[in-house]
Amino acid sequence: MDTSLKSDRALYQLDRATRAIAGELDVERVLQQIVDSVRDLVGARYAALGTFDASGRIERFITSGISDEVRRQIGPLPQGHGLLGTIIRDGVTLRVPDISRHPDSYGFPPHHPPMRSLLGVPIRVSAEIVGNFYLTEKVGADAFGDDDQELVEMFAVHAGIAIQNARLHLEVQSLAIVGERLRISRDLHDGIIQSIYAVSLSLEEALELFDSEPAAATDRVDRAIDRLHTTISDIRTFIVGLGPETGTGLGEALDGMARELLGGTGVALDAQLEGAAEVERRLPAEAVHELVQIAREAMSNVGRHSGASRAELRLAATPGGATLTISDDGVGFDVDRKLGAGHFGLANLRDRAAAISGTLSIESGAGSGTRIIVALPFESPERRQ
Repeated sequence: MDTSLKSDRALYQLDRATRAIAGELDVERVLQQIVDSVRDLVGARYAALGTFDASGRIERFITSGISDEVRRQIGPLPQGHGLLGTIIRDGVTLRVPDISRHPDSYGFPPHHPPMRSLLGVPIRVSAEIVGNFYLTEKVGADAFGDDDQELVEMFAVHAGIAIQNARLHLEVQSLAIVGERLRISRDLHDGIIQSIYAVSLSLEEALELFDSEPAAATDRVDRAIDRLHTTISDIRTFIVGLGPETGTGLGEALDGMARELLGGTGVALDAQLEGAAEVERRLPAEAVHELVQIAREAMSNVGRHSGASRAELRLAATPGGATLTISDDGVGFDVDRKLGAGHFGLANLRDRAAAISGTLSIESGAGSGTRIIVALPFESPERRQ
């Protein structure tokens, strides 16, 4: 083939490979395109691209020139013995005119096509070798030449980029999974677990009422059963990725949640939620969900720790944003005191507010009750479009 024509074809194939990598195609498809291009340009009857793990075991082996039927007949992936192992171990380009005469030759398994000439080129990501190109049976010649090696080494760079991209995508996905686990743990702690805790408090008090007020105790157990059914429904909804407040308005969700958490605690609730409809209309769904979870955590703390007789839940809309206020007349606490491991409440409140571009302030002191204020900006009409 004319040298200039071969060069033009190589540039074209390199351009195709680069576009495929930039398009974030599936790594298997990208590598298959690369190995097909290399086989065609170099004039090899067969080609393969193998990647291996940290222990040197081949984990991916993409072939070109061998039919699916022959692949099935050959059997499992190669294990990196023989010349393949030599290239993996030494990490250097290897050109062999006759595989069978090389001292490291391991032989071929049954049904494997006969192969003589070999060109093996390592694939690097930075300084790390992550795979190899294997080209066999040079068409029209006894062995692969310098030009063939140069071409394959060029494609090895692109194969390394594709492999690196795949690794980065996996790392990003892993980070996303970690973030999602954290979100789930918070939602479970702030929502469903708090609901179950409220039921447990109610049942504990029911035990004390059975002797003196059996009718009241029975009524409390019946309400606890209803709450458990609701919680089970919330869990089902949570599993499919929806918030527990789905299907209700923001005001109704806040009011119902607060009364459930304070039920049986002796804390009187004053709910002022006239601004809920406006807030729900102007905040994105994620912010509405987080707002409910912040209120849930705060109201749960009121019921469990405050010793309060009264609590207020207030949601107001202003021209610039929303303000959620949860206050009580309880014992209060030192907001600067560091809590031990396992106390997620205050950290969750701050993290949730920050996640939706809000600010959270906590006012409290010994014997002076607690006030939690969350301020969220409304999105501008331009950003919502």
